[in-house]
Amino acid sequence: MAARPIWSGTITFGLLNIPVQLMPGERHVDLHFRMLDSRNNARIRYERVNEETGDEVPWKEVVKAFEYDNGNYVVLEKEDFEKAAPESTESVDIEAFIDAGDIGPEYFERPYYLVPAKKAEKGYVLLRETLKRLKTAGLARVVIRTREYLALVLPRDDALLLLLLRYPQEVVTDDEYALPDKKISVYRVSQKELDMAETLVKSMVGKWKPDEYHDDFRERLTKVIEARIKAKGGVRAPAAEEAAMPKNASTNVVDFMSLLQKSIKDNKRTPAKKSGSAAKKAGHRTTARRKSSTRKKAAKRS
Repeated sequence: MAARPIWSGTITFGLLNIPVQLMPGERHVDLHFRMLDSRNNARIRYERVNEETGDEVPWKEVVKAFEYDNGNYVVLEKEDFEKAAPESTESVDIEAFIDAGDIGPEYFERPYYLVPAKKAEKGYVLLRETLKRLKTAGLARVVIRTREYLALVLPRDDALLLLLLRYPQEVVTDDEYALPDKKISVYRVSQKELDMAETLVKSMVGKWKPDEYHDDFRERLTKVIEARIKAKGGVRAPAAEEAAMPKNASTNVVDFMSLLQKSIKDNKRTPAKKSGSAAKKAGHRTTARRKSSTRKKAAKRS
C-alpha cells in the first residue's frame, strides 16, 4: 500500500511559499500480536473499568485528568485543551538557518520527507540546492495534528528531509548520571592500552552500508508466520485510498526572483516564538500579511 501524506501545506521562509506534502520517513516493521483465549481463540478485550464499582465505563463518561499529587486530580475540559492547542497553520515556518552539526543526536526524533506539490518543483529545487551550496539547514516550527514541533529542514540527495526535534526539556543531560569524568590516569588506562585500542578500531573501519544490515530475528519469525498462514489460511485487509491534495493548495507559477529580492530588502526573519498575547498578536500580523499577499497575487493574475 502506498504511503499517505500526514498533511499538505507549505514551506515558508521570507516571502516564499512552497506547497508540499509531509510523507513518512520511517517504516515500522515490528511484528504485532493479538492476545487470544487459548480455550476458543477469541480475542481478549481491554475494558474501561471503574476501580471502585468494577463496572465498565462508557466512552462518553471518560474524562481526562492530571494527577498533581498522589491521588489528587484536576479534571480538564475540552475547552482547556483547545485553549492550549497551537493554531494549525499547515506550514513549515523556517525561522533561521543553522549548521545541522551544532545539534546533538539526542535531539533528533523522527524523519519525514517533504514532497513538492504539482507545479511547485521550482521552489522546492531552489531551496534544496541553496541549502546544499551553503551547507546549512532550516530551523523551523511545524504543527502536526495538535502539537507544535521544532524541526530541521535539510537536503538529502534529491529530497528535502524534515526531522522533528525534541525540545530541551525532553532531553536528559549527561550530568544527571554518574559518569567517569576524571582524567584517564585515574582509571589506570595506560598508553599501551590506548594504542592497542586505536589499532583495533582502525582495523575495523568501514563504510556505512545500511543494506548489509537486517533484523534477523524478525525475518526468521516472519517465515514462521508465513508458514502458519500457508498451512491454515489467512485474510488480507483492503487497501485504503490515497489522500488527495486540498483544493486550496497553491500550484501557480511564482516569480521567485521578486520574492527573494523583497525578502532580502525587508530583511524579514521570523522571531522566536513569543508566549501569551504577544505570540497571538504576532500570529494575527502574519495572517494579515499572508492574506494581503494572496489578494495581490489574485489581482496580478486578473
